[in-house]
Amino acid sequence: MKTLFLKNMMPIAVIALGISGAFVTTSMQSATKTLGLVTGYTLNAQGDCDIPVSCEENHREFVCKVDIDSGAQAYGKDALGNCTQVLYRPE
Repeated sequence: MKTLFLKNMMPIAVIALGISGAFVTTSMQSATKTLGLVTGYTLNAQGDCDIPVSCEENHREFVCKVDIDSGAQAYGKDALGNCTQVLYRPE
């Protein structure tokens, strides 16, 4: 009786374990990836976008600035070198 129970239940247990493993692996692959720090740039006195500031690309509550309270906003550069990408203050 015990051997018959194990013979019948073992394939079901292996299938259940395989399916749960597939779901766990899929959810780990689709987890949000945190982006690291990127260099943002602010305008200098001549209007060029070349003053580096450490920022993040992850959407946060506050935008990246040189000075938290009253500084100029920092932007990321696009492929043409224009400061157009909004960056956010790192935590």
